[in-house]
Amino acid sequence: MSGTLPMTVECFNRLQEELKNLMRIERPKVVQDIAEARDHGDLSENAEYDAAKDRQGFIEGRIKELNDKIARAQVINPATIKNHKIVFGAKVNLYDVDTENEVRYQLVGEDEADIKQGKISINSPVGRALIGHEVGDEVSIQVPSGVRIYEISEIEYS
Repeated sequence: MSGTLPMTVECFNRLQEELKNLMRIERPKVVQDIAEARDHGDLSENAEYDAAKDRQGFIEGRIKELNDKIARAQVINPATIKNHKIVFGAKVNLYDVDTENEVRYQLVGEDEADIKQGKISINSPVGRALIGHEVGDEVSIQVPSGVRIYEISEIEYS
């Protein structure tokens, strides 16, 4: 992979903690599990051994993925952003013109997107459509249920 990955400080710290846990705790544990399973004899019919090797493969793959993401991270603290337009890290209040409901989203990186927490990826259709707009703008966004029209009522960086 190439290019930088924008992420908040919280996401960067969470990825580093996960990497540390995998390398210091999970990796040694799975090596020990493999050694114990080997001691049980015939490896061709040893389900414990197969499960431990599968787990080892997952852990090694995740370590590689986390190392890559951390190396390419562009850590952004939204509280330091002074902008009147929507960029990465913005918390945005949107007024749905059709339903008259208001929603609040924060634009974040792929690894921290969680719609239940109101965090959407900057690369999602909604995130991409909002970039560069400011308070008062109406934005038409293609969503699975059709086209939604939102008016931007507030932009906050915190």
